[in-house]
Amino acid sequence: MNIKTTLLAGVVALAPVAGFAADLTIGFSQIGSESGWRAAETTVTKQQAEERGIDLKFADAQQKQENQIKAIRSFIAQGVDGILIAPVVATGWDEVLEEAKDADIPVVLLDRTVDAPEDLYLTAVTSDLVHEGNVAGQWLVDEVAGADCRIVELQGTTGSSPAIDRKTGFEQAIKGHDNLEIVRSQTGDFTRSQGKVVMESFLKAEGGANICALYAHNDDMAVGAIQAIKEAGLKPGTDIKIVSIDAVPDAHLALANGEMNATIELTPNMAGPALDAMEAYLADGTMPAKWIQTESKLYTAKDDNQAVYEMKKDLGY
Repeated sequence: MNIKTTLLAGVVALAPVAGFAADLTIGFSQIGSESGWRAAETTVTKQQAEERGIDLKFADAQQKQENQIKAIRSFIAQGVDGILIAPVVATGWDEVLEEAKDADIPVVLLDRTVDAPEDLYLTAVTSDLVHEGNVAGQWLVDEVAGADCRIVELQGTTGSSPAIDRKTGFEQAIKGHDNLEIVRSQTGDFTRSQGKVVMESFLKAEGGANICALYAHNDDMAVGAIQAIKEAGLKPGTDIKIVSIDAVPDAHLALANGEMNATIELTPNMAGPALDAMEAYLADGTMPAKWIQTESKLYTAKDDNQAVYEMKKDLGY
């Protein structure tokens, strides 16, 4: 299978549920646009809705839970047929999800989970976030091959499920490898600008020569950190190994340029499986699995990252 075929299989819209052509109105509460991946998810979701003839009501929460809760209540008041939520944090959803349930409006979670009773949402479409962190950690274990390695970690938004689970998975992978140690760990809030700021503080506190590797919970923070490493007179990818998660185009470009070492792909096409599940449920009450898992893939410098970069840009990342 060539690169184009592989990417199209993971990103391009899935076919709508056969025979279901009701006029649907779906509310979509998006976290914001804090990263390239998030922008891609928004683009793909809008494309999915348009292809299916769905009227998508879009609300950008600007990374604030209170804005998401207001948007969901607005969707309920408008009487939408269903709601998609990419939740900014994991807790604090019970009350508003109860309101949606009382209004008989099914809710599907996209790319993140919540700490709420499972009967309050139809399904969650996510990757295995712990597995992503585990893949990143196992890559580093293999890469350093027993050598001592002091690691700095750029965490995602505090309290979000990706930050919690990607940290858990990474720590599971390096557990028992005494040569690997996380010496600094701080949130960069999933943004490129904060990734740079926090990496600058890591370099100041530890000294570049004392940092073996950076683990970032997403690519945007890693790209910001790359700039900080270069400004410190060091070579990212060589002096400091870098492993991250998402596999957005800029990460592939960094891999192609030798400035990053590995990234784990998170597909932005969460809406395809989500809308399939929503349409089937609204058509005849078909209940989906409570968790619909998307595929993750490890990319390293050995892959043709320039080609992947160009293809993903063409697909609207």
